[in-house]
Amino acid sequence: MKTIKLLYSAVINFLRTRLSRVQFVMVIATLVGFTSGLIAVLLKSLVHFIQHAIEKIPVNRFAYLLFPAVGLLITVFIIRYFFGGQIERGIAMVLKAIARRGSFIPLKHTYLHVITSSITVGLGGSVGLEAPIVATGSAVGSNLSRISDLNYQERTLLIACGAAAGIAAVFNAPIAGVIFAIEVLLAETVVSYFIPLIISSVAGVLCSKIILNESSLFNFALKEVFDYKNVPYYILLGVLAGFVSLYYARMFKATEKRMHQWKMNDYAKAVVGGLLLLGIYFILPPLFGEGYNSVKLVASGNYNSFTDNTTLLAKLGNNWGIIVFTALIFLLKPIAAGITIGSGGNGGNFAPSLFSGAYLGFFFSKLLNNTPWIKIPEGNFSLVGMAGVLSGVMYCPLTAIFLIAEITSGYELFIPLMIVSSISFFIVKMYEPFSMETKKLALEGQIFTQKKEKNILTSISLDEMLQDTYESISIDKKLKQLVEIIKRSDKNIFAVTDKNEKFAGIIELNDIKQKLFEPDQFEKVTIKSVMKKPAAVLLQHMDMHAVMEKFDITQSWYLPVLDNERKFIGFISKTKLFNKYREILAMQGDLYDAE
Repeated sequence: MKTIKLLYSAVINFLRTRLSRVQFVMVIATLVGFTSGLIAVLLKSLVHFIQHAIEKIPVNRFAYLLFPAVGLLITVFIIRYFFGGQIERGIAMVLKAIARRGSFIPLKHTYLHVITSSITVGLGGSVGLEAPIVATGSAVGSNLSRISDLNYQERTLLIACGAAAGIAAVFNAPIAGVIFAIEVLLAETVVSYFIPLIISSVAGVLCSKIILNESSLFNFALKEVFDYKNVPYYILLGVLAGFVSLYYARMFKATEKRMHQWKMNDYAKAVVGGLLLLGIYFILPPLFGEGYNSVKLVASGNYNSFTDNTTLLAKLGNNWGIIVFTALIFLLKPIAAGITIGSGGNGGNFAPSLFSGAYLGFFFSKLLNNTPWIKIPEGNFSLVGMAGVLSGVMYCPLTAIFLIAEITSGYELFIPLMIVSSISFFIVKMYEPFSMETKKLALEGQIFTQKKEKNILTSISLDEMLQDTYESISIDKKLKQLVEIIKRSDKNIFAVTDKNEKFAGIIELNDIKQKLFEPDQFEKVTIKSVMKKPAAVLLQHMDMHAVMEKFDITQSWYLPVLDNERKFIGFISKTKLFNKYREILAMQGDLYDAE
């Protein structure tokens, strides 16, 4: 490992002397793209290998439903004994790293998601691989940029490059990979970002095209062209997709939260979760695993029968039975996904939202086709439904549009894709300003949003603003002791503490200036008599948005910072905060400005 690191450093130093800064970033972006693409291919191949392996095990089809519980138990064991019992998952982890950790993602994220999600999904967990692929690709970008000595702006860009390459590789969709990175990960984008993102995305696609079999890729051939007469039905589908997206998000979060709240050890929770999945899969077998194979049938318009273990749906007849069956599938998918994640599995909601959308579109078109007056293409509506729910669940309408356009090898459905995705997104945004993946972190100010000023404040930590040393004095001292402190200090504000060393007040130099010219009073004047209460105090755990609000309300230039025990830590200077703000603002220029 040490030899590889030395060799990499030697190569990097050689490239730095031969290339401009922008050219160097392009080279690292290419490396990130290939590495992330290879990891995405590896993860996809691992899941296929596990699925094929368990299919060969000689058990009956009902015993087969126990595999998800086995997968959850193994995943929980790995997380507990190798990763400290808890891991940060998916896109939220990446966004938090960009906003709060200087775009540094720990090295373990380059492999832990590959291991845990391949076991969870490969053995039947009802979640997707895309979020783990995004987390892994982003970690690759962060760590390669770290050892290449790139700055924050460049690290953030390469995180996006890794995510773009991963999405591009798994779907064979380079444009969708680029747009996903811009739409989901980068709160702000400049023109110069596109070239590294495109390079990485193309590198990722090449990995999947060269290594993966065509059957492993998620693609379709359209059977019917777009008919403008169906636009009213696409509008209705968009409205329906918006409300189903809201249902998906709320049902998933409610299920996951309920699972987390259960007071039992991790292994028992995994077993219970596995048994719940067994019951769901028994009734609705397509919910087993990612479900892309059944999505291909639905989106191709070839879904004419279903496995009915209960025989209840069969009593409705094949036609209405399929309609009820598909409705149950997209309604129960978020519950199955929530159980999988809540009971210890690792995966994401990208694939489940595509899955739900496909079945929603099929249900909608099949229902209308059951009337004697309407005949619409079920395959096309299934594909467009995928874009609608993906747009509404993940808050990425452009990604949804271009993803489905690319996996259908053309832009025949571009107009209905735009209609359904935009309507769905608009409806969801009316009710929820943030996606379910990021809502909690966004409200806490832990991740970037579309508001530039807040993003800059989010990236500033309270600790880095406390680097200066401020002295304090006990409340029972005299002015004489304070004068000694003033002589050796270059500050004009001092903290006062009580007998228990807790914060009591402040003393500003301007308030005692006159007394400093009366030496005969030094022994008589007490600190308690000259101190005052500050306009406000800041607590160590406060984010910079709250800090800035305190400054605006009090119109102060200095405010004291206390810990949880109300002990003095230091002062925050508004001047220093503004200087840091301007510094970060200057760093957010175009990549080519460094030339």
